[in-house]
Amino acid sequence: MTVVKNRHVPLVGSAVLAIGVALAAANLRPAVTSLASVLGDVRAALGVSAAWTSALTAVPALCFGFAAFAAPWLGRRLGMARAIGLSLGVLTLGLVLRVIDGPWVVLGGTFIACAGIAVSNVLIPVVVKASFPDKVGLITGVYTGALSAGAALAAALTPRLEDHLGSWRLAVGAWALLSAGAVIVWFAGARHGSEASVVRSAAPAEKRSLLRSPLAWVITAFFGLQSLFAYTVMGWLPAMLVDSGVDRNTAGMLLAVSMLLSVPVSLFVPPIAARLRSQGRMVLALGVLSFAGMLGMLVAPAAAPGLWVMLIGFGMGMFPLALLLMSLRTKSTSDTARLSAMAQSLGYLIAASGPFAFGVLREATGTWTTSLVLQLVLLAALTALGMIAGRPRYV
Repeated sequence: MTVVKNRHVPLVGSAVLAIGVALAAANLRPAVTSLASVLGDVRAALGVSAAWTSALTAVPALCFGFAAFAAPWLGRRLGMARAIGLSLGVLTLGLVLRVIDGPWVVLGGTFIACAGIAVSNVLIPVVVKASFPDKVGLITGVYTGALSAGAALAAALTPRLEDHLGSWRLAVGAWALLSAGAVIVWFAGARHGSEASVVRSAAPAEKRSLLRSPLAWVITAFFGLQSLFAYTVMGWLPAMLVDSGVDRNTAGMLLAVSMLLSVPVSLFVPPIAARLRSQGRMVLALGVLSFAGMLGMLVAPAAAPGLWVMLIGFGMGMFPLALLLMSLRTKSTSDTARLSAMAQSLGYLIAASGPFAFGVLREATGTWTTSLVLQLVLLAALTALGMIAGRPRYV
């Protein structure tokens, strides 16, 4: 009989913890969308090249991929409460650091902030499954809805903060206040349960590596391609809209709309999907919406930019589905943690190529056409993978 240390017992699934999960989630995207919404001003102020700008848009997904490898180890070593609290503290530090100096400090600070985000990306879905086992769909919806809302607010408010404060540095750095608040609320609500005794066999059965599971690879590719699509949209949608004749503030607002529309999708899709035997048809519906929106941006971007953005925003509801599948396709919280780490580490590395390639192709060709055609091809592949991942079975 072995006594399990308190920090290794699941967090108590209280209402305060649910609020902590939601507030933590609200801080996982402003680091990306706040900078994207004033990217033109940042580039002009720093006098940087298009290659630097493309690298900056790729940093979040790249960092999410590399840093996610460390998340399960941190969770085991520190416990979920401390690991996620630390990650939010690192996020706050990065948000402050990146606005105090030149181009390389901006890149470095963004990397630090996104390293903190990466740990929470991996560990919060594990907390959801372990602490709210009977409400996985509902809490996943709250988590992803808050995440989308945070992304939307940062995209909408940062240009206006810049106008009011007179500096992109102050406008972007202001989001550190929200993440500092999340640290306080998280530690107030994250409490491990009582110590428990468990019986361990002398020679526990070795778990099969998920690298040998075809379904785990399908979920990883699905997560990677939906992240590639989402980060390309977050990084470049305002620039595409400005090039089509939309003013900067309106472009930032439309990016916010695309993020905000995914909030109701996030709140309603996971609880419904969790009750379904297969989630394939839901993936197909969301994939068609995304495809239609990007096709509109390709064929007639100035004709109805609001409509295209709405379709894209609803379609990005595939993100909460991807997170939900990590819980639905695993039998235990340990498997959820392993699948979450695999899908998010490798998936975000896949995603990192999207924003960078999107920007480089735009610079090389002088138009967005080639970039958008590539996105449509990837959306078709993404939808097909999601439909396969949606079939009822376990990794």
